[in-house]
Amino acid sequence: MAAASDIFETGTFVGRLWRPDAAGPSLVVLRGGDLYDITSKEVPTMRDLLECDDPVAFLMQQEGERLASLQAVMDASVEATGDLSTMHLLAPCDLQAVKACGVTFARSMLERVIEEKAAGNPALAEKMRERVTAIIGDSLRDLKAGSPEAAKVKGALIEEGVWSQYLEVGIGPDAEVFSKAQVLASVGWGASVGLHPISRWNNPEPEIVLAVDSQGRVKGATLGNDVNLRDVEGRSALLLGKAKDNNASSAIGPFIRLFDATYSIDDVRNADLSLTITGPDGFVLNGSSTMREISRDPLDLVSQTIGRHHQYPDGFMLFMGTLFAPVEDRDAPGQGFTHKIGDVVTIANPHLGSLTNTVRLSTECPPWTFGLAALMRNLAARGLL
Repeated sequence: MAAASDIFETGTFVGRLWRPDAAGPSLVVLRGGDLYDITSKEVPTMRDLLECDDPVAFLMQQEGERLASLQAVMDASVEATGDLSTMHLLAPCDLQAVKACGVTFARSMLERVIEEKAAGNPALAEKMRERVTAIIGDSLRDLKAGSPEAAKVKGALIEEGVWSQYLEVGIGPDAEVFSKAQVLASVGWGASVGLHPISRWNNPEPEIVLAVDSQGRVKGATLGNDVNLRDVEGRSALLLGKAKDNNASSAIGPFIRLFDATYSIDDVRNADLSLTITGPDGFVLNGSSTMREISRDPLDLVSQTIGRHHQYPDGFMLFMGTLFAPVEDRDAPGQGFTHKIGDVVTIANPHLGSLTNTVRLSTECPPWTFGLAALMRNLAARGLL
């Protein structure tokens, strides 16, 4: 992510920055390659900024304090994981719940079925992949989730004996929506991302993340890495929490791009994401995901998350799933891809920038210590509450 990139020449980008002199986070807006602090009593948190009816218009009225160039902060962020004495980028969300939708793409849905049928054993995955693909093929790609046609396919799959709970949420009427991370637990650009030490089969999940306010209005979008433990979830879907929510297992950033005249929900619907994994062993994997193949519209996923059935008074961030499901062998033939410690993962989109993180064990990533109580006390001490 280069500060001089054309990505940031248009559009409205907001984020959060750790300020050592304030011993806490500040809201920042990107202007001409520089970061300006716009934190105030009116908008002490990102939650408050996104609750504005028109956050873009609000920002245009804020002069802000220039802190540093984006490039300087990026350079510092790479070295600053866990270092509270250095200015560095944080995840751009704060008080929002961090939610995620799973099994929203046909190709990744098939991989979830394979994980389940292989009981989390990567050695069995290739055989299961051949069997399931032979039965299903590409027939699910054009299905609309919850449609009468999808119901017919469901009946046929049950007869074939390959029906799965993942197919239920993939083509059935109800989306899978789960809690990805605790409030304030997500990490930002340049930070380490964590794998639970028990996992031996895992991968990144490059996704677009929607920023949604308390009324269910989508205010913008950013990038996310929904770090996934395939073997843990494959053993049992009841282990989803253990597979998804660990120290530093949620990465979001670098910035939220607010919806304005230059960027809208239609850009999200048509977004392409690239993924590059560079390993310490010299291994390189290039992948991609496109929102054009998602089986549920982004706004449908939002409405299944928030409504009269469930409120989010501080809004939420919503991971929307991924098409990416790596099957390339990294080590032993037939065992597919899994992370190695030290992998550098970069997720990119031409309109949102890039999110880069380094893979560590969750037990080796900096512990999460700055929670809600710490944030409230810090903002109060700074006269912002």
